[in-house]
Amino acid sequence: MKQTHIKDVFFDLDHTLWDFDKNSELTFETIFNRNHPTIATKEFIEKYVPINQACWALYQYDKITHQELRYNRLKHSFDALSYTISDEEIETIAEDYIRFLPDNNHLFDGTVELLEYLKPKYNLHIITNGFAEVQFKKLNNSKIGSYFQTITNSEMAGVKKPNPIIFDYALDLAKAKKEKSIMIGDSLEADVQGALDAGLQAIFFNESKVQVEQHIIQINHLLELKKYL
Repeated sequence: MKQTHIKDVFFDLDHTLWDFDKNSELTFETIFNRNHPTIATKEFIEKYVPINQACWALYQYDKITHQELRYNRLKHSFDALSYTISDEEIETIAEDYIRFLPDNNHLFDGTVELLEYLKPKYNLHIITNGFAEVQFKKLNNSKIGSYFQTITNSEMAGVKKPNPIIFDYALDLAKAKKEKSIMIGDSLEADVQGALDAGLQAIFFNESKVQVEQHIIQINHLLELKKYL
C-alpha cells in the first residue's frame, strides 16, 4: 500500500544502498595481494563477516571504542584463521582498509533507479552509524551523494542507531516531521526498531530473506519500495 502521507525518506547506507560486503572483500583482496599474499581472501572473509557484525553490535551500544572496533575485528579474524600477525601489521591493515574501502563502490541492484524515482517526489536523507569521513567518500565516489539533502552520522549526533536521539537529530537537520517520515535499512534493531521507537515508520531491507514478524514491512529488493512510495 502506498504511504501517501510520507514527505521525507531516510536511508541507511552500508548494506542498504552501498554493497558493503562486496566492497569490503575487494578491499581486503587488494591489501592481502600487496602485503600478505598467503592469505586466502575468501577464507578470511568467512571468518571476518560474523566477527565484524559482532564488533559493530558492541560499538553500537558503546561497549567498545572506534579504535577497538577497527583492531578487534581484524585480530579475532586472524586468530580464527590461525594466522600469525603482529599488532603493528594489524594496525597497518586497519588504516589501509579505511583508506582503500571507498575506492570500491558497488551499489545494490536498483539503487540508482530507485533514487531517480524517489528524488522528484520526496526529500531524501541518510542516517548512518558509519565513520563520517569514510561515509562521505563512499557517497561521493559512488556518485549518489547528490540525491540526499542531509546526511546524519553518529559522530555528528553523538549517539548511534537505535538510540532515538540520532533520529531526532536527523529529523531536526532535515526539518522533517516524524509522522511524515520513513526509515529504510537492513538492520532490524538499529534501523527498523530504532526508527519505530523514535516515532517514524520503517521498512526492513531484507535482502537475506530472514524470518521476521508479520507486522514488519519488508522488501527483498530495493525496487520493491515502489509499492510503498
